[in-house]
Amino acid sequence: MMDIEAIIYNPLLRGILGLCIMGAVFGGACVAVWFERKLSADVQQRYGPMRVGPHGLLQLVADAIKLFTKEDIIPKNADRILFVSAPILLMGSVFLMLVAMPFGAIIIDGESYVIAATEMDISVLYIEAMSAISIIGIFMVAYSANNKYSVLGAFRNFARMIGYEVPLGICIVSVAIMAGSLNIVDIAEAQSPLWFIIMQPLGAIVFFIALMADMGRLPFDQNESEEELIAGWMTEYTSMRFGYCFFAEYIHLILGSMLVVLLFLGGWNLPAFLTDITILGIILPTVFFLLKVALVILFIIMIRWAVPRFRIDQVVDLSWKKLLPLSLLNLGWVIGLGLLGVY
Repeated sequence: MMDIEAIIYNPLLRGILGLCIMGAVFGGACVAVWFERKLSADVQQRYGPMRVGPHGLLQLVADAIKLFTKEDIIPKNADRILFVSAPILLMGSVFLMLVAMPFGAIIIDGESYVIAATEMDISVLYIEAMSAISIIGIFMVAYSANNKYSVLGAFRNFARMIGYEVPLGICIVSVAIMAGSLNIVDIAEAQSPLWFIIMQPLGAIVFFIALMADMGRLPFDQNESEEELIAGWMTEYTSMRFGYCFFAEYIHLILGSMLVVLLFLGGWNLPAFLTDITILGIILPTVFFLLKVALVILFIIMIRWAVPRFRIDQVVDLSWKKLLPLSLLNLGWVIGLGLLGVY
C-alpha cells in the first residue's frame, strides 16, 4: 500500500513544492497588479491601462519591459552597499514568510495533508516576525538614498507599523488561545465547523484594519503619499530596484489575505461529505481556500477606491486610542469564553 505520509513529507518533494509555491505567488502578484489597475480604470473611467491588449493584459508586459530596460540610477551621495542590498532584504522577508505559509490541503480518507514548504509549531509567530523584517529593508531603502523625503516616509512607516503591530499581535494571541496552538495549520483546522470570525467578530475587524495598516494599503499609505512625499521611501529607486520593492508590497498583500482566511475565515475546511470522495478531497479544499483568498484581495482593492487617505495623526490615534483597547477587549472576551467552557 502506498505510504502517502512518506511521499508528502519527502524533503526533496517539499523543496520542489517550495519552489512551485514561490512561482505561484509571483504569478499571483502579477495577477493582483493587473487586476488592481483594471479595477481602478473601471472605477475612475481611465483608458490608459485598458488600451494595451485585451482588458489591458499586455500593459503588464509593457511595464515589465520598461522596468528591465530603464536606466538603473544610484544617487551620487547614496550609501551604495545599503542602496543595492535593501531590495534583497525586502524580498528575503517575503521568501521567509512563504516558508511556513500553508496554501491549502489535500484530504485523503479523512486525513488532511497540508500544502506547505514546512510546518512549525510556532508558525504564526514566525510569519509575523518575518513580516516585521521588511521594516528594516524599508529604512535601509530610505536612509541609503540620502533623500529627506525618503527618510520622512520611512519614519512615517515606523510610526504606523509600531502602532499597529501591537493590536495585530494581541488579535493573533486571541486566536491562538481559542485554537490552543501557535501552529497556523492547527488554527485553521480548529475552525471546523465554526469560523473564528463568528466566535470573535471584534477581533476579526481589529485584525483586518491593523493588517491593512501593516501592509501600507490605502487609507494607510502615508509613507508614500504622492502629494507630500512623491513616492516616499522609494523616491530614489528606478528600474528593477523599484520593481522589487513594488512586487514585495503586492506579495505582502497576498500573504496578508491568506492570514485573514487562515485565522478567521476557516482556512480550507469543508463539510466531510464533500471531501470523502478522493478526487474532490484532493482538489476542493485548496480551491476553496484560494477562492476565499481572492475574495479578500478583491475586498482590499475595492477599499482603496472607497476610503480617503488618513492623516498621519489620525493613523496614530486610531491605533493607540481605538484598536489597542478593542484588541484587549477581544482578548478578555476570548478568555471569558474559555472560562465558561464554550470552546
